[in-house]
Amino acid sequence: MQIINSLRFVNFCFPEESLEKKAEYITYYGADVLVMGDDWKGKFDQFNALCEVVYLPRTPSVSTTELIEIIKSEV
Repeated sequence: MQIINSLRFVNFCFPEESLEKKAEYITYYGADVLVMGDDWKGKFDQFNALCEVVYLPRTPSVSTTELIEIIKSEV
C-alpha cells in the first residue's frame, strides 16, 4: 500500500478486510475509482453508481497468492 499511495496519481489507497463491505468502504472513504483485476470482470459493476469501476488485466504467470506464500516461507 505504501508503494501505491506514493504514486502521484493516487490520493489514498485503503485496506479492504471484507468483500461484503465494499460499498461501505467506497462511501466511507469517498473513493472515486474501484480497481480490480480482470479475473473479477463484471462482478463489481453494481458499484458504478458509487464510483468508477476499472478492471485491469492480470500479469500472465504471476500469482499474488504464490508470491505471498514464498515470502512467508522465507521470513
